[in-house]
Amino acid sequence: MMPHLVPIAALLAGIALLLLGTGLLNTVLALRGSLAGFSDQLLGLIASAYFFGFFAGTFLAPPLIRQMGHVRAFAFFAAAVAGCILLHSLWVDSTFWMLLRVVTGIALVGFYTVIESWLNSEAPSERRSQIFAVYMTVNLLALAAAQLFLQLDSPAEFTLFAVAAVFAVVALMPVVATRLTPPALAQVPRPALRRIWQAAPLAYVGALASGLGMGAFWGMGAVYAGRVGLDPEGVGMFITVTILAGAALQWPIGHMSDRMDRRRALALVAGAAVAAALLMAVLGAFGPLVLVAAAAFGGVAFAIYPLVVAHLIDHLPHDEILAGNAGILLLHGAGAAVGPALAGLFMGWFGPSAMPLFIALMFGPTATYALLAARRSSDEIVEEPAQCVPMLRTTPTVLEMVTPEAEAERPPAPTTGAGETRPAADSPFAGEHTRAQA
Repeated sequence: MMPHLVPIAALLAGIALLLLGTGLLNTVLALRGSLAGFSDQLLGLIASAYFFGFFAGTFLAPPLIRQMGHVRAFAFFAAAVAGCILLHSLWVDSTFWMLLRVVTGIALVGFYTVIESWLNSEAPSERRSQIFAVYMTVNLLALAAAQLFLQLDSPAEFTLFAVAAVFAVVALMPVVATRLTPPALAQVPRPALRRIWQAAPLAYVGALASGLGMGAFWGMGAVYAGRVGLDPEGVGMFITVTILAGAALQWPIGHMSDRMDRRRALALVAGAAVAAALLMAVLGAFGPLVLVAAAAFGGVAFAIYPLVVAHLIDHLPHDEILAGNAGILLLHGAGAAVGPALAGLFMGWFGPSAMPLFIALMFGPTATYALLAARRSSDEIVEEPAQCVPMLRTTPTVLEMVTPEAEAERPPAPTTGAGETRPAADSPFAGEHTRAQA
C-alpha cells in the first residue's frame, strides 16, 4: 500500500464494506420486489424514496454528526442501515419499504459525510487528487463486487439480506478502531442555482439531466435486467459490467475533455450515452447481448456528471466554486429523486424497454444543448481551465477534496469556546431548522 494511504486505510475499508452491503441490497430489493409482484411503478417509487432520503440526508446528517461526533455518528448510521436491511426481509410491503429506503438514504449520507470529511482532513494538499482517485475507485469496485454475492441464494430467501446487513455492521469495525483525530465538519455554502444558470447554463441542464438519467439507472436498472429475462446472476452481471465500464472510461474521457472545448466533449459523451441507451433498448430482446449495451452505456454515462462539474468550474471564479458545486449537487439530487419514479411509470405503461428509452430522452437535450452552445460562441474560461476529475455524486463534503483551491478561499467555520464547530449565522445548517442541499 502507498505510504500516504496507510493512515486512511481504515476509512477506505469502512466505506468498501458498507458499499458491499448496500450495493447488494439495491439489487436484491429489485429482484425480491419483482418476486412479490410489485409493479414497475411501485418499484420506481421505492427507488425514488431512497434518493429522496439521500437528498434529505444532506440537510439532516451534518447536524447529527456535529452533535454526536464522527465515531458515534458512524455507529448510529451503521445501526440504522443494518436494521433497515433486515426489516426489508421481515415485512415485504411496498409502503413499508419506501419508508425504510428513505431512512437508508439519510443514513448513507451520514456515512459518506463522516468518511469524506475525515479523508479531507487527513489528505495532504499534494496528495488530494491521488487519495480522491483511490476513494472513487474503492466506491465503484465495491458496488461492482457486491453483485457477486447474488449467487449465494435466491432473492426470495433471507440469506442475501443477512449478508448485506453483516457487511453494514462489520463496516463499523475499522472505523471505530481508528486512532485518527475526528475533524471539524466544515460548512458548505448555500447552493447558488441562479449563479449557475448565469455562468454556465449547460451545467445547470446537464446536472439535472444526469440526475434524472442516472437515478433511473441506479433505481430501475436491476428491474429492467430482470424484466428482459436475465436470471439473478445475469442481473448482477448487468450492474457489474455497467459499473466497471464506467470506472474504466471516466479517466480517459476526463483527459479528453481537458484538451478540447468542454461543451463539445459533453455533447459527444451525452450523445454516446443516448446511442448506448437506445442500443440497450434494442438488445434487451436478445438476452445476454444486453450486457454489451450495458458496458457501452456505463462507459460514457458515468462521465457526464464529472464533465458537468468541470464545465461549471471553468466558468466560476475560485471563491464561487464550492457554492456552485453545492448547487450542482442539489440539481443532480433533485433529478435522482424523481428519475426512478418516472422510469418506473413509463415501464409500467410501455414495458421494460421504456427504462433505457427514458434515459436516452433525458440525455438527448443535454447533448443537443451542448452542441448548439459550442457552435454559437467560443468557450470563455473565467480564470483558468479546470481539470476534469472522475467522481460519483456523494456529499458536498467531497467537493473540498476535488477543489482544494476553493477551500482556501473560504473562511474557517466558527468554533465554540470548547473548540467544537458551530454553524455560522449564514450557514445552510444554522439554527435548529435544517435546510436541504444535494
